[in-house]
Amino acid sequence: MQRNKYRSYNKGPLPKGCQYCVKGEKLVIFVTGNCPRHCYFCPVSDEKYQNDVQFANERNVTTFADISKEARAMDAKGAGITGGDPLEKLERTCEYITKLKQEFGKEFHIHLYTSLNLVTNETLQKLFTTGLDEIRFHLDLENTTLWKKLSLAKEFSWDIGVEVPLIPNKEQQLKEMVDFIHDKVDFCNLNELEVADNDHSSLLKMGFVVKDQLSYAIEGSQELGIQLIEYVEEKGYDLPVHVCTATLKDATQLANRIKREADNVKRSFDTVDAEGMLTRGALYLKTLTPGFGYREKLKRIDKEKYVLQLKSLRVKIKEKLKCKDEDICIDMHKPRILLSKNALKRNVKFFKKCNLVPAIVVEYPTADQLETEVTFL
Repeated sequence: MQRNKYRSYNKGPLPKGCQYCVKGEKLVIFVTGNCPRHCYFCPVSDEKYQNDVQFANERNVTTFADISKEARAMDAKGAGITGGDPLEKLERTCEYITKLKQEFGKEFHIHLYTSLNLVTNETLQKLFTTGLDEIRFHLDLENTTLWKKLSLAKEFSWDIGVEVPLIPNKEQQLKEMVDFIHDKVDFCNLNELEVADNDHSSLLKMGFVVKDQLSYAIEGSQELGIQLIEYVEEKGYDLPVHVCTATLKDATQLANRIKREADNVKRSFDTVDAEGMLTRGALYLKTLTPGFGYREKLKRIDKEKYVLQLKSLRVKIKEKLKCKDEDICIDMHKPRILLSKNALKRNVKFFKKCNLVPAIVVEYPTADQLETEVTFL
């Protein structure tokens, strides 16, 4: 079995939602962390797990306007709605689907992930009416009681899939699942299992191990996916199967999305590298410089107080540099002044006299602006 160009494996065409994802064109909307299930392999972070919080990619959101802003920042062509379980907040989920279709058009492709726990004919009817294009069910391999609910989804004209993690000690259950769904859904997605950096995932405690020191992927998971594709072929099932690898998520899907965001959010003075990272000059107040505990401190501070200090300094710097308004700006998210790397290097002494800390930073173009390098001058 050969890897495809996206660094994953497939039999038959990729689901339409995946076709957008691999190009980095899908906005990920985390509707809520609430979920009726408590899976031992759940990858959701502690901040989100069983908490009613919302995110659009890395951006913490509270309104549809926030979601729209993130969609435009990455020039999204569609959205994947996830959680938790989006059906825990059905009205919110339906509102977002409706508004996304209204703002970005009917061709804006939306898929949604859910368990079968909260599925009823009524909930599915509401989702379908909003314009949902594709629904993906996460089946419980330990208990098949709810599997019969899959038939409810067949009453609506959308794409139906099953998506589950590849748990190495569940080969028999996964084969039984394939036998059950092969003539009931349009596709099956099998995700390479990864260890999550959270408190509730118990994979390592259960004896699973990562396949190497540089990966979070579980040993044997990807191989099991390939075996299941071969099983489907041996059975002669007309079921498209996609084994979504950890490499696809990181090196293809995320990388492509980062590049799209960089193209849309970069400022005139930013330098963008081949991976989509932004290189820029940054001026920090001495009491708010990157270092240990920096990101936690950003969550606690009164940002407006710091921004007010920076506004008067920006005026002073602009006069000194004789630059245009777009060549120097205040970052409201991480209170600091941004400008070009070259302008920063030419005026280090002046900036220090202003009691500012100059640095060249390399960071993601995402809403959280995660730094990968900070070089103080």
